[in-house]
Amino acid sequence: MQVILLETIGKMGGLGDVANVKAGYARNFLIPQGKVKPATAANLAEFETIKADLEAKEVAAIKAAQSKADAMAGTVCSLKANASEEGKLFGSVTTADIKASLAQAGHEVEKCDINLPEAIHHVGEYDISITLHTSITVDIKVVVEASEEVQ
Repeated sequence: MQVILLETIGKMGGLGDVANVKAGYARNFLIPQGKVKPATAANLAEFETIKADLEAKEVAAIKAAQSKADAMAGTVCSLKANASEEGKLFGSVTTADIKASLAQAGHEVEKCDINLPEAIHHVGEYDISITLHTSITVDIKVVVEASEEVQ
């Protein structure tokens, strides 16, 4: 199914590009989210009339993401978790834990924007990235400490 992208989407393309996607993905996710429109002649003509507004929104979103990235640069997210004497956590640190810690520091992010390369099951320092826009990511450090010693 051919669609017109109404915003820049990861590996699909930029604003205004015509992309081929699976019909179910377009019908069930992209169209209801307002990210694309079917590539019909009427929709192509309508897109040309609203293209300037969409480009302005895209530029504003990039500027907002960049200012957020500048504010978050060098952020250290400190978490405490129950751990054994060897430093193995009883459970794991999840994106929800990181999101809550960042919210306490004044940085609002979505769980789906936090990129954990691997699950955090041990005490230590970890470098993770947060995707604020398709082209803007910021690296932060997560420090996991033992909250109490097991006897």
